[in-house]
Amino acid sequence: MLALTRKVGERIVIGDNIVVTVVSIKGDNIRMTIEAPKEIKIYRGEIFDAIVAENIQAAVPNDVSDLDMLKVLTNVTKLDI
Repeated sequence: MLALTRKVGERIVIGDNIVVTVVSIKGDNIRMTIEAPKEIKIYRGEIFDAIVAENIQAAVPNDVSDLDMLKVLTNVTKLDI
């Protein structure tokens, strides 16, 4: 982890193509811009955490019988080939 102190107008460069610039500071709030290629996904921390939690929930079957059905389907597919 890197902890930095930056003033308004100062920036941080990450790699060759990501630039974070401090735009303003008002009390406890810091406004910044992030310049990055479109293919790089940028999320606020709480949104990223929600996406991770949703992906974990989606990967867990609601019912154990779903796993049994998957075993049956896998065996049928192997036999059919």
